[in-house]
Amino acid sequence: MNVVEPSSYKEANECREWKTTMEHEYESIIRNNTWELVELPKGKQTIGCKWLYKPKINSDGTIEKLKARLVAKGYSQKEGIDYEETFAPVAKLNTIRMLIALAINKHWMIHQLDDMEKMSDDSKMAYWGHFKILSN
Repeated sequence: MNVVEPSSYKEANECREWKTTMEHEYESIIRNNTWELVELPKGKQTIGCKWLYKPKINSDGTIEKLKARLVAKGYSQKEGIDYEETFAPVAKLNTIRMLIALAINKHWMIHQLDDMEKMSDDSKMAYWGHFKILSN
């Protein structure tokens, strides 16, 4: 597969592989009930969204898979109105290895969780595709 990383939604939508990748991401959002369709309350502003595109590359330089993520334009949010605090957990690989080793040694169950970014309950995200307003 020889695919160029798109710089815009329009460019990605013109490529069959990227379009399929975006459809799979969208289906995942719907299947996991990430958002629900709602009417925008009077006096509220939407937070825009955009697609991010990245091919996952194997060690030999071939493309393993394409990744497309629909993300909120968080930089347009205002502290105290759209969010109260930010949190960006980062773990060093050595820390993860130590925790896995400890879990194996203690026969603990390991579960992987994705901590999705949390907007305030009344934050709304605009989506220009099949729907108009999505809410987290």
